[in-house]
Amino acid sequence: MPSIPMKVADRIAAGVKKFKPLVAAAKAADVGEADTVNRVIRMLTEVFGYDPDKEITAEYKIKSTFCDLAVKLDDAVQFLIEGKAIGAELKDDHVAQATNYAANHGIDWVVLTNAETWRTYRMIIAKPIDAELVFEFKVSELDPKSDACMEMLYTLTKEGWQKAALTTLYEHKKAMSRYCLAAAVLSDPVLKIVRRELRRLSPDVSVNVEEIRAALEQEVIKRDVLEGEKADAARKNLNRVLKRASRASGLNEKKDTP
Repeated sequence: MPSIPMKVADRIAAGVKKFKPLVAAAKAADVGEADTVNRVIRMLTEVFGYDPDKEITAEYKIKSTFCDLAVKLDDAVQFLIEGKAIGAELKDDHVAQATNYAANHGIDWVVLTNAETWRTYRMIIAKPIDAELVFEFKVSELDPKSDACMEMLYTLTKEGWQKAALTTLYEHKKAMSRYCLAAAVLSDPVLKIVRRELRRLSPDVSVNVEEIRAALEQEVIKRDVLEGEKADAARKNLNRVLKRASRASGLNEKKDTP
């Protein structure tokens, strides 16, 4: 995660302090969707740093309907925002129209918000098109003194967007998922290291990689991280990385051969 410039951190902290009571008041008054979206625009401007005249488009047309907001940088849509009335309960299917449009037009991100709760989704290009919830926060619970809170908010700022902070956060969370960790533990390079360490502990005992793999799969790692689409995707991604590393290693060895 890129470091947060002091100017940006100060703006975020001041914005959170300002909008906490404003959002609470709007919730108490149960304002409608149009008023809620206006508050979202103000937050995008004062907290996240976007120019309301040049970088925020209201009623963004999506085929025969409209998405509430689109955030643009360099005239290209970076993410879409679907807004709901502040008293409305947010549901994943609220972003269905926006996610379908986003995925079909190369837009990776959609935000669903009622001003109090903010949900950020990453598009999953598959059949059917899906959206993965990356993070969620409530304005009333934000703590600018928390590094984790500030890093999360920074990913949605204009400055963070220009540094690909949201993509970096997503890739980090994906790499640290239980599926990816399980796939890594069961990979041949890791199993060979485990076998080496087991030999050090018990020099007279001989075990092979497949025995260790079977023991981990059957007795150590939970089955729910080994089966299903997410587990398959994690293994495929790891295998691609290992193959690239193997090819690169082979090329380097050829270069070093006289």
